Amino acid sequence: MILSFAPSSESTPATALAMSFPSVVALVAYAIAALPGERHANTMRLALVVGWLSQGVAIAIDIAGLGASSPGARFGFAPALSIALWLVLGIYALETRYVPLQGARRRLALLGCAVVALAWVFPGQLQPPAASRLAPFHWLLGIACYGLFGVAVLHAMLLSRAERQMRRSTADVGAPRQGVPLLRLERLTYRFVAAGFVLLSAAILLGAWTANPWRWDHKTVFSLLAWLVVAGLLTGRQAFGWRGPLATRWIYVAAVLLLLAYVGSRFVFEVLLHRPPV
Repeated sequence: MILSFAPSSESTPATALAMSFPSVVALVAYAIAALPGERHANTMRLALVVGWLSQGVAIAIDIAGLGASSPGARFGFAPALSIALWLVLGIYALETRYVPLQGARRRLALLGCAVVALAWVFPGQLQPPAASRLAPFHWLLGIACYGLFGVAVLHAMLLSRAERQMRRSTADVGAPRQGVPLLRLERLTYRFVAAGFVLLSAAILLGAWTANPWRWDHKTVFSLLAWLVVAGLLTGRQAFGWRGPLATRWIYVAAVLLLLAYVGSRFVFEVLLHRPPV
């Protein structure tokens, strides 16, 4: 029940309530951090940290299988989004100590509220222990890849906004300039893209190694398409100097393909077909 405060069939009501307490705290804290305005910016940043820590505790509870009558971890499309966003928030918290990312805090807090609520409604299914010892590493690489591309998308959005602000300030000489210098933000964006590409490549190779038998399912096809898009983006940037809206669109396309690869396929099985994935 990652980030889920609905009782599960594997837990007693008392245990389910105790296990879900960190999720309730995370939901409330993210809601506070998502409030508009900057009059109480320090309080909102603290609320974001409290929400992140509480979300981490809830994730750890589920990964450890606490409260479940059988071994394994509960997982699904909504918990995958939850863990990915948790990684994005962790990277954001570290990065903002050195780089000002204005306008990101409220968006991330709203997303935090959304994934908490989503995982409450769709807590996933209890997964048995993996047959292969390498399968958990494949899973970890995939989730880490989701997190890095989530950060890349966040930076791409901030980069697009910075470019628009630069064009407005060029038209209006007296307009104030705020935020991270454009070239620095651009370098950060594509560093995250490159790191995500390395993890995606490793996840695909490890998945092919551990798959028995190999299947051309939706997850495989969309993952390979995402890999091709990112490879094309990095090649185009290196060889032809792609930048600006053209390059950020490639980032968005790759992120959507990655979402369809696991989250999308699990959503179809869990919500539309109501059966475990094949």
